[in-house]
Amino acid sequence: MTQEEVLLVDDSDTPIGRMEKIRAHEEGQLHRAFSIFIYNDKNEMLLQRRAHSKYHSPGLWTNTCCSHPRPHEDTKDAAHRKLQQEMGFDTKLHEVFSFIYKAPFDNGLTEHEFDHVFMGLYNENPQINPEEASEYKWISIPDLKSDMKQNPQNYTAWFKIAIESHPETLLGKNHAESDFQASSESGNKEIIEL
Repeated sequence: MTQEEVLLVDDSDTPIGRMEKIRAHEEGQLHRAFSIFIYNDKNEMLLQRRAHSKYHSPGLWTNTCCSHPRPHEDTKDAAHRKLQQEMGFDTKLHEVFSFIYKAPFDNGLTEHEFDHVFMGLYNENPQINPEEASEYKWISIPDLKSDMKQNPQNYTAWFKIAIESHPETLLGKNHAESDFQASSESGNKEIIEL
């Protein structure tokens, strides 16, 4: 089995190299990633709880799916591939914004990502891959806001950063198909460090 590699990028998302995934996280190298947020017609968000075997952030709640494209893979194609692999379904995805963040973890790894955020609609229950996610839930936006305020330690760093930096896009409206367009916030790429 070959080692999984990530695409190293600069702060404009221009590729500058590739590196084995764990090494990139050990060294805190900026690399390309994506996060997917799926909603249903009730305006609930689909969350996954990361498998306890994950190399960082195990057992934490996060957005529907998140990962890294392969070095020569289109980011949107990778998002579709991983959504199917992790959650057992695919749906139309729309890129709405991107942001850079850096978050160190207790295990010595650092997530430093240029994160492309996609949104989509889906009205069925997923078929989760237990190697990726231990459970899932559909949650209303008010309940999510309340739980994140009361239990922030239960959520991944990138999920909290995405929500806090783009609340109107991710939490502030009814997510009908016509609402999926590039956010006015998308031009304001933010660099966030924890």
